[in-house]
Amino acid sequence: MDLQLKSAAAAPLQEQVVAALRAAIAAKTLLPGERLPSIRKLAAANRISPFTAVEAYDRLIAQGLITAKPKSGFFVAGREAPLTLIDRAASPGHAAPETVDPVWMMRQSLSLDDRVVHSACGWLPDSWLPEAGIRRALRGIAAMPGAQLLQYGHPLGYLPLRQQIRMRLAELDIAAAPETILLTDGASQAVDLVCRHLLQPGDAVLVDDPGYFNYHAVLRAHRARALPVPMTRDGVDLAAMERLAAAEHPKLYLANQAIQNPTGLSLAPGQAHRLLNLAQRHDFRIVEDDVFRDFQAVPTPRLAALDGFTRVLHLGGFSKTISAALRVGFIAGPAETIRHLADLKLATTFGNNQGAAQVVHRLLEDGSYRKHVAALREKLRKATPPLCRRLEALGLKLWTEAEQGMFLWMELPKHAPDAEVLAARAIGRGVVLAPGSVFSPSRQWKRFLRINIAQSIPARLTDVLAAEMKAKA
Repeated sequence: MDLQLKSAAAAPLQEQVVAALRAAIAAKTLLPGERLPSIRKLAAANRISPFTAVEAYDRLIAQGLITAKPKSGFFVAGREAPLTLIDRAASPGHAAPETVDPVWMMRQSLSLDDRVVHSACGWLPDSWLPEAGIRRALRGIAAMPGAQLLQYGHPLGYLPLRQQIRMRLAELDIAAAPETILLTDGASQAVDLVCRHLLQPGDAVLVDDPGYFNYHAVLRAHRARALPVPMTRDGVDLAAMERLAAAEHPKLYLANQAIQNPTGLSLAPGQAHRLLNLAQRHDFRIVEDDVFRDFQAVPTPRLAALDGFTRVLHLGGFSKTISAALRVGFIAGPAETIRHLADLKLATTFGNNQGAAQVVHRLLEDGSYRKHVAALREKLRKATPPLCRRLEALGLKLWTEAEQGMFLWMELPKHAPDAEVLAARAIGRGVVLAPGSVFSPSRQWKRFLRINIAQSIPARLTDVLAAEMKAKA
């Protein structure tokens, strides 16, 4: 059993053995009950000392991945537990039903009770969205003789919308032909398809810390490992990323670098070039998630524009600005990769959401969408200062200046409980909070909250925060 160990690598040999065997077990290359090589054979095949092999097997036994049977040898442990998305690192043993983790965050945010203050959620209030325009578009499509209301449609999705997206990408200096754009059921499906295509169980993926919590849940669903890269006030820590890349050989970086979620930071030109050079040196690809594009009045550099799709896949969507119910997203990238992703989409959903795509196309084509997003930016610009003043009066502090975007990333005062405690308490009073630890694979940022500006205008948010910060445990 040759594990392809690298004596010059930064990771010690025993850690490389553990990682290689763990990945093989996760990928089902080694099946439950399968016998492993003896200490002597493993050491000889990989040119390591028997002591290194013994230490690696001991670690795998401690992790419950292999078992030792007297006079028989070492075996892959029995049946793997069914996949769950509970964060075992955050909640060892049996997780409580109300564990505060990414899945909890999604569950609470999707509460349909209109009386709840959805400060934690990632979408705008209904009153901020173009409901009248959607209804008008639906009526127009229904009356149009050539409307595609009954068929699945082209594997890549509705062509007129792909042509509109091509023009929108050109505004960002991203050159993409319609045949290199795949429509998806929202940006979340786009991320999932890329992970299905590029990742194997056990693969390492770079993510921002803090970063979008759904990335962490998706990676657990694909049995991949999240490598947290610290965010600083100047953006992602590229020196830390390089150290991780050298040690762990990641396959991907899931990047949300234009109005980053949750910090609101955007990638500077110098950082963008350094990041692309780093990806080339360490041979990983970048998924550029641009779902907040339309909240930027003046776009910052996009990685796909600088890279030309050599290592970057660019994705986006319209759920944030048009409707969460119309699941329309897209991926742009190399033609061959897009063909593979289209095949995966057909294999897993066999759908194209033609009706929703036609609605989005109509809003883009008639010019109403451009006016709508300009109005959204203005509403957020006006709503942000008074909300900041109310929160700062309670002792919360902005981590970075909020210039654009939907969110505030704020640190709690020293006297307040941790954000997870506040979130658990506030739920009972009809306020959903987003604690900072949910955005952190390393479980840091426990004294931060991500606050949705548009959803937090009601005074009840600050009333509940003030009361709960004063309450005793």
